[in-house]
Amino acid sequence: MTEALLPLLKSTFGYSSFRGVQDQVLNRVMTRQNTLAVMPTGSGKSLCYQLPALANKGTTIVISPLIALMHDQLRSAEAVGIRAATLTSADSNRAETVARLKAGDLDLLYAAPERASQSHFRELLEQTDISLFAIDEAHCVSEWGHDFRPDYRLLRPLLDHFGTVPRLALTATADAHTRDDILVQLGIEQDGLILAGFDRPNIRYSMSPRAGLARQIGDLVDRIPGPGIVYAQTRAATEKMADRIASTGRSSRAYHAGLPPEVRQQNQHDFVASEDMVMVATIAFGMGIDKPDVRFVAHAGLPKSIEAYYQETGRAGRDGDPAEAHMFWGAEDFARARQRLGEIDETRLESERARLAALGGLVETAGCRRAVLLKHFGENPPAQCGNCDNCLNAPATRNVTELARKFLSAVYRTGQSFGVTHLEAVLTGRQDEKILSRGHDQLSVFDIVDEDEAALIKPVSRSLLLRDALRNTEHGGLMFGPEARKILKGEEEVAIVEPPKRASRKRRGSSASPNPFGDPLFEALRKKRMELAKELGVPPYVIFHDSVLRDMTGLKPDSLAALGELPGVGAAKLEKHGDAFLAVIRDVTEAEQMNI
Repeated sequence: MTEALLPLLKSTFGYSSFRGVQDQVLNRVMTRQNTLAVMPTGSGKSLCYQLPALANKGTTIVISPLIALMHDQLRSAEAVGIRAATLTSADSNRAETVARLKAGDLDLLYAAPERASQSHFRELLEQTDISLFAIDEAHCVSEWGHDFRPDYRLLRPLLDHFGTVPRLALTATADAHTRDDILVQLGIEQDGLILAGFDRPNIRYSMSPRAGLARQIGDLVDRIPGPGIVYAQTRAATEKMADRIASTGRSSRAYHAGLPPEVRQQNQHDFVASEDMVMVATIAFGMGIDKPDVRFVAHAGLPKSIEAYYQETGRAGRDGDPAEAHMFWGAEDFARARQRLGEIDETRLESERARLAALGGLVETAGCRRAVLLKHFGENPPAQCGNCDNCLNAPATRNVTELARKFLSAVYRTGQSFGVTHLEAVLTGRQDEKILSRGHDQLSVFDIVDEDEAALIKPVSRSLLLRDALRNTEHGGLMFGPEARKILKGEEEVAIVEPPKRASRKRRGSSASPNPFGDPLFEALRKKRMELAKELGVPPYVIFHDSVLRDMTGLKPDSLAALGELPGVGAAKLEKHGDAFLAVIRDVTEAEQMNI
């Protein structure tokens, strides 16, 4: 069945074969079977409904959660010649879109779940020919998902009303519990699940304890060229960090829900259109962005869950080129997360505790980060991936059980009300006024830690907080958690990763980018792409991805036929832009030959 789609795949999208499980999903769609496809970000989920929309008679209805995401998908669809439209509150041409839909003049129509669940939308669809329902970001339908949207749970009546129309649910992020819930909520049979796996091998995962966050973020931004996203914990932090990055000469913007809508919209537009900007944002930013050339995602604190971490880091490297995901975490992040558990409904408490524990395991592991991440989603990955910080530079571990007991003893004997700085002073025998006035120099734990152990006190305190052997008091001190007793009684050992020495600052551009920056032809092609993008009012990647420009640079096609053979160059783009890029190749090549 899918072999018949290959000519259309080549002529429209410029590809000669399907990737991953695309053919399996397409085979079910083309044989009108209901399907839930769980596919990694960047694996071509949208093609699984775009191609049938072109091949089949009628209109494909795409349910998508955000207006910004729909408009981004619309630009990409129109760029390859697909007749598409959105029906949202932000559109001024709704009457025209409705007329096109009724006339059968649309291959794709994007709508939000809030609109799709209304009776008037169903009545509109009754007046046209519907070929497929595609439910994008389908994890939003599940209360167990990390981006639950109640209106997604109202879609089932619409789908059942058009019971003969196949339904395709798509998501990149859903654990086993969430997958089962999606199937039930959307009326898809259990055998309709296609699980492609969660691995994003082009993303390098790294994690570090926060130790001078501004410097750590600055080093990362300075080292990696190309667009990037930094997730900050607060609105104020986004603006402060964006200003600091901008002061270094790197283009930067802030994004959070407290900004005026027009400012948010402009900042997002600037980021999508850029080839080097850093967006510093709260988690309010992201789902509506399908920018393929993001080269790094940094977390300045702990994400909400391991699912949220996967989703957010998945915004890097969607074009398949190398990208980095770096988390800077602190033990206080886990303390705050545990406090939030007290606000969660009892029915979800156990699962949320498990998610927090899974996130702790990911942060604390001395083994492969990717293996821990993929196991959480039910996969059985190799022990090492070769592309995370621990695999590339295996950390040394140290058994610190004895120091952990000393620290816990100090917490207990000082009354479970002091922070790590005071406890460190007691353990190392510092005779300051605070210690002397409280008589803490007379305690049995005073001056029992030598110089070698002293350097490990803060990492040990972080580990004890992460394990829930310690908890923060209301006033910022430390008190025992439920796991403290096991450590004190010798029932459980404590091992930590040796704190890394501060790495030397690397110059920007030293990361493994496949782009031949500095090559005259590549830079000239990038310039032409940006000119066309501004002229058409679209992001540069809608014209051509970086991989296409790299192929042009290396192969130097000299005709439209040769250019059309490059992966990613479909008929519509060849017709629109082929001559302009061939002219650049010709001019640069001739100039180089004259200089020989």
